[in-house]
Amino acid sequence: MKSAYDVIVVGAGPAGSIAARTAAEHGLDVLLIEKRQEIGDPVRCAEGTGKVGLTQFMDPDPRWICAEVTGARIFAPDGTCIELSEKLAGKEVGYVLERKIFDRAVAKTAAKAGAEVQVKTQATSLIIENGTVCGIRGKHRGDDFEARAKVVVGADGIESKVGKWAGINTTLKPKDIETCAQFLVTDIDIKADSCDFYLGNERAPGGYVWVFPKGKREANVGLGMLGSRFTGKHPIDYLREFMAWRFPQGKVIETVVGAVPASGMLKQLSTGGLVLVGDAGRVSDPITGGGIYNGMVSGRIAGNVIADAIKSGDVSAKRLQRYDREVRETLGKMLDRNYKAKEFVVKTSDEVMNSVAKSLVGVNFENMSVPKLLKEIITRNPGLFVELAGLF
Repeated sequence: MKSAYDVIVVGAGPAGSIAARTAAEHGLDVLLIEKRQEIGDPVRCAEGTGKVGLTQFMDPDPRWICAEVTGARIFAPDGTCIELSEKLAGKEVGYVLERKIFDRAVAKTAAKAGAEVQVKTQATSLIIENGTVCGIRGKHRGDDFEARAKVVVGADGIESKVGKWAGINTTLKPKDIETCAQFLVTDIDIKADSCDFYLGNERAPGGYVWVFPKGKREANVGLGMLGSRFTGKHPIDYLREFMAWRFPQGKVIETVVGAVPASGMLKQLSTGGLVLVGDAGRVSDPITGGGIYNGMVSGRIAGNVIADAIKSGDVSAKRLQRYDREVRETLGKMLDRNYKAKEFVVKTSDEVMNSVAKSLVGVNFENMSVPKLLKEIITRNPGLFVELAGLF
């Protein structure tokens, strides 16, 4: 590892790896670091993503695709089921990945583009001079080091310290954090080509339960609940109750816990010499929690903007604000709309959820966009007009 680079990327998830790859493709000298000894492990993700979005960045590979999904089923609290096509089901439906393999595959593309990749390497602080980030201090396999860079990319997830060190307000309110638990379950009866979602405040307060297939009789079964709805009962407790009800004979072979931002994008994504991508910039979908595609989009934009800034010799806060603008132009409208939708859904009673679900039974969802779906809901449930009107 050298003492100076053009770009240092902290965190080798999909967002960080795409940022590193893009910057390296522009001929920049890039260092990509990961604090864990294995990229992609442990998994803290339901592992679902859309096909169209993913193929913008990676050629599909059966080594990291566990299941191909053609749609989704949403179960209201009373069991009423709404079936959605893949197109309407959202960016988390299409493929269910094996993230342990996928994340490494994305990091390999960064390495092949010319980036240096180092695992067991952790940033512990930033080098800041005259208000501009100029590199990092850290530990590499237990040894202290310093490495300077023209731009640092914070891709260190929901718990991002890089942004805080740079003076960016990354604080999340309890109402904007989904705390999650997930089991990898085998020997269960599932619909192998559908991602299933279970709603209800008794099952997952302010969130939902997901069942994402990873084979014919295997699935990620997980649950997210809002931090503001915590009353002493943890997500894993709700998840165990769901398992006892839905998959009592299922065999749990892996458990993961973590958190997902449901806040919408940070107001500030960059400063002099630094940008934030992926969950560090809170670009995950506020209503689903999905962040793979959005994270890679932010990483690609970051790599392009950084390359132009470095080549111009200007990595000031003003110059890097172009990154903020382009991410907002690309993802902002969708994230704002879905944040409003999240705020509506978490306040909705189980009775209203059941009523809406019943009113949509028999609706033809083919080629129906989200706005059209919302209009259909209002038409069939006029009492929801005020709450839903702001989502258009």
